[in-house]
Amino acid sequence: MTDKKNIHFEVSERKILLRIFDVILICFSFFIINQLFGFSYFELDSNHIIENLVLFFYITLFGTIFEMYDLQKSSRLETILTSIMVTTSTTVLFYVLTPYYTPSLPDNRIQILYFFLTIFGTLLIWRYAYIKLISSPRFYKRVLLVGEMSNISSIYKTLQSADPNYVIVGYINCENSANEVDSVNDILEFKPNQLIEVIKKEAISEVVIATYNSEAITSKLYEDLLLLLESGFPIKEYTQAYEDMMFRVPVQFVGKDFYKYFPFSRNNQNRLYLASRRFLDVLIAIVGLCFSVIFLPIVLIGNLLANRGPMLYTQLRVGKNAKPFKIYKLRSMIVNAEEHGAVWATKNDKRVTKFGRFLRKSRLDELPQFYNILKGDMSVIGPRPERPKFVKELSHNIPFYQTRHIVKPGLTGWAQVKSRYGSSLDDSLVKLQYDLYYIKHRSFLLDLNIIFKTLSTVVFYRGQ
Repeated sequence: MTDKKNIHFEVSERKILLRIFDVILICFSFFIINQLFGFSYFELDSNHIIENLVLFFYITLFGTIFEMYDLQKSSRLETILTSIMVTTSTTVLFYVLTPYYTPSLPDNRIQILYFFLTIFGTLLIWRYAYIKLISSPRFYKRVLLVGEMSNISSIYKTLQSADPNYVIVGYINCENSANEVDSVNDILEFKPNQLIEVIKKEAISEVVIATYNSEAITSKLYEDLLLLLESGFPIKEYTQAYEDMMFRVPVQFVGKDFYKYFPFSRNNQNRLYLASRRFLDVLIAIVGLCFSVIFLPIVLIGNLLANRGPMLYTQLRVGKNAKPFKIYKLRSMIVNAEEHGAVWATKNDKRVTKFGRFLRKSRLDELPQFYNILKGDMSVIGPRPERPKFVKELSHNIPFYQTRHIVKPGLTGWAQVKSRYGSSLDDSLVKLQYDLYYIKHRSFLLDLNIIFKTLSTVVFYRGQ
């Protein structure tokens, strides 16, 4: 349908591409080093398969934790440099300290330095090539919007910010009325009868339909869209594109046909998945409570000197099926922080003590919740439980808010690793979108992704 062929890698494809080429290019680099300089600490042959696999496992694992595969970071060398350095350093450290699965330390310890420099140099050069090639305009997805464009500015900013390689070229306004259309720089307006011509001329890769009134699409435009669809040209509805790119469900655009947007994951009723989750919850809770004992002296001293009051406190939260339960936390605020009633916690809240800020940033204040997990009130992963007063308020103002209570609340969740601290109605809407995405796509793979991102949050001290 288009005269110009435009190659584009989807978000998932680029993440896979980064991981695959990390392994391939590091293998190639070590092969060259071995051949030219007789490097022997890391060898690529059938006698060292386990050692090779361990290295590539460490690179992928720590690269995920330290956000080396974050596409926003990977699009700029200055932001990805730190991730490469930390990933390489941690990988080499673990590789050297696990000699049961890896080679023994060489007599010539300078080889460890060569080992580090080879991995670091390869990853740095490959990321530079990725930025110059894969993140270049020739691989951008060029998109045309079709629909009522009264709110084009918000749609444009939302989709454009989700992916650095996603470019909205222009839009076709279906509104017959003279409604004011938000102006957006570098985006063109086309007439409905120009659809086929624009797709060919601008090398459009995808059409996104953003209409809330199907009658606004003229018969001629409908015929052209149908022709594109029959030829295999990608056409997406706006909410579908939004969910695919933003990894959240746009509940604010869901109307009476809500049932189309919530084909929830079959795993929500899968007994094997639920039983496995419960087993892992109990196992992690026991390990977490044992791990908490290590930090107990620090917490006791810090609470005695900086918090001056009870170390633990409980709050009523709303759990699965809207059933209330008591949640346990380490106190991070001043005593009687809510003597005038429950209020939203905010970023840099003045009620938070200095030691409490440390507890929140490091997520140590959440450690007692392993007891809630052990009791079965919570799971390791799920929507964060909210207080009854706020649930009532949010349910009144945000559609489908109660839907998040069909699964157990969690210690961490998709909303926690993808959004900022929720201190307003707008923030709560964004968090709900992520929570519903998790419920809709719930799986072991998504759970694992959340665990890795949670580790990144702790490592980079981003707790709130």
